[in-house]
Amino acid sequence: MNTPEIYYTLGMLGTVAFAVTAVLAVIPKQIDLFGAIVMGIVTAVGGGTIRDMILDAPVFWATDLNYIWVAVVSSIVAFYGNQFMSRKNIYSLMLYLDAVGIAMFVIQGAEKAIALDFAQPVGPVLLGLITAIGGGITRDVLAGNTTLLLKKELYALPLTFGVILYLILIQIFPDQVKLMGTLCATLTFFIRAAAIHWKLHVPNWMLISKRS
Repeated sequence: MNTPEIYYTLGMLGTVAFAVTAVLAVIPKQIDLFGAIVMGIVTAVGGGTIRDMILDAPVFWATDLNYIWVAVVSSIVAFYGNQFMSRKNIYSLMLYLDAVGIAMFVIQGAEKAIALDFAQPVGPVLLGLITAIGGGITRDVLAGNTTLLLKKELYALPLTFGVILYLILIQIFPDQVKLMGTLCATLTFFIRAAAIHWKLHVPNWMLISKRS
């Protein structure tokens, strides 16, 4: 089944956002251009690559190198235009595009796991999350930064909610899989967008308090 054009376009926008935000995150490390490109690519396609390796499936970008080229060009633009890209309004736009990307990719990752009947029902949830945030976690590990999962930022929680809701809804409405996927991705995006806009964090009751 071919990916609908709108999904493909949004996926490419998400790839741009992943690569740009990755480069901007490692610029303070005084990284060189080659390192910036590597970080951009790793972040942009890393999650999907890990997913496909776990599924023992052909790696998605091997049949569509546009993902790699878009990541490379975006990384170069971010590297040389980091002062412009770091402006508050531009960086905020990248965060919202990133939210579009992760909301789509978490559902796409789950769909692929379901299609291959992988470790249901837990497998689709885990692989959806890996698809969405695996690249960002790999980037942070390589850059020596605190990973997304260790921050109070409301990032992984909306994804988890969205993908679990998706798995529930497709059991209730098995003939409306694409519609349910679109609805859950949209809901996930709006939750993440609200977290960006209002700087929302994980509730305190879900955090471990530090010992005095």
